[in-house]
Amino acid sequence: MDFAKGIVERLRLPGVSTARLAASPATHVAAYVPEMKGSPASVKIYERRKMSQGDEVARRSFYKSSSAQLLWNIGSTGLLVLAQSDVDKSNQSYYGEARLHYLRSDGSYEGLVPLSKDGPVHDVQWSPTGREFLAVYGFMPSRATLYDDRCRVIHNFKSGPYNTIRWNPHGRFFCLAGFGTLPGDMAFWDRTDLSCLGSTRAECTVTCEWSSDGRYILAATTAPRLRVDNGIKIFKYNGSLYYEKKYDKLFQAEWRPAAVGFYEDRPASPQVSGEKNKEKGGKTELLTEKSAAAAKTTAYMAPHAKAAAAVRAQLLGEETSSSAVSKSALKNKKRREKQKEKKDAEDATVALTEDISTLGNQMGALSATVDSNTGDETTKRLRALYKKIRQIEEIKQKVSDGDGNYSTNPAQREKLQQESAIREEIRALEAQN
Repeated sequence: MDFAKGIVERLRLPGVSTARLAASPATHVAAYVPEMKGSPASVKIYERRKMSQGDEVARRSFYKSSSAQLLWNIGSTGLLVLAQSDVDKSNQSYYGEARLHYLRSDGSYEGLVPLSKDGPVHDVQWSPTGREFLAVYGFMPSRATLYDDRCRVIHNFKSGPYNTIRWNPHGRFFCLAGFGTLPGDMAFWDRTDLSCLGSTRAECTVTCEWSSDGRYILAATTAPRLRVDNGIKIFKYNGSLYYEKKYDKLFQAEWRPAAVGFYEDRPASPQVSGEKNKEKGGKTELLTEKSAAAAKTTAYMAPHAKAAAAVRAQLLGEETSSSAVSKSALKNKKRREKQKEKKDAEDATVALTEDISTLGNQMGALSATVDSNTGDETTKRLRALYKKIRQIEEIKQKVSDGDGNYSTNPAQREKLQQESAIREEIRALEAQN
């Protein structure tokens, strides 16, 4: 750059709100003018060296747009325009409406990018090669689609909880991720054969970037966006965790930059290539941490070694792998205990009901055997005692059905204390008869 020359080109464009100079090479300039007084919004591309003449080489006009992002590719041949409006007239989204437009800098093409699912455009990124781009769009679960530089669909990926795209510096690998309000799923893909190398999860991620060599990706949780669980995680290009560190408070985390071309483009390692899970029949089986853990097998241990380990653990109070109880086993154990307690309570309720029924039958039998005209004092006393026993059993049943929430009053507690004495008196009177 030679700043001594001062201003070499000047362009007057009324109402312009966004402008972007192309990079690698800087041959064109794009400018965006939002809707104004009923006229549509527009994007114009100018050749940098002839910008003062005011003749655009490409142009596109459209409605439903109050702001826009301009994204040039490497090579300055294509421009993506992510146009957004503050209001969605279809009432499908609270955050407004988004549309994705595409223009060629030579004017050979301009139009909408064909999206196969309704909803917002979450992210769109050019490949570092400049020959293709990825877009993640649609209501959740969102869809990811790969396009060429003529805006033709190359491949549709399986829907998932994604809103972020990250290409590695060479354009060989890319990551589809879901951050922010999403749980942090990350899927890693190989562009050469469109195979999934693996997947992982990085919760509460704020920033995510590839290393300069394109073999590792950094996921960081930083303040002030989040003031808890600050730290970094470094994953390999296949999703396996390589390094993790926690911080009390972390404000920024970035890779040390390197010059373009300092690291050569390397394909996936053979052992990783053999573990790729290709899409078949529209379904993708991702390599997850759970499946990797399930694939692991425990080392063989001879029977006498197991016995020695058990004795050692018993003496030292240690826990062997055989005695370790999994979370699911503990959960099943607690469920069985609750079911047993419930069954015992039901059995106790049935027993109390049977006792009350038996007492009722006994009283009925007693009433049937005693003449109604007799004034036998013993019979009258037995009737009164049986009535008290029935009241005591009813109190017991209420206490049992209440699961500890039923409280007895002083009179009921006094009756419960007299139960043994009442039963003893009943046995004595029955013996006399």
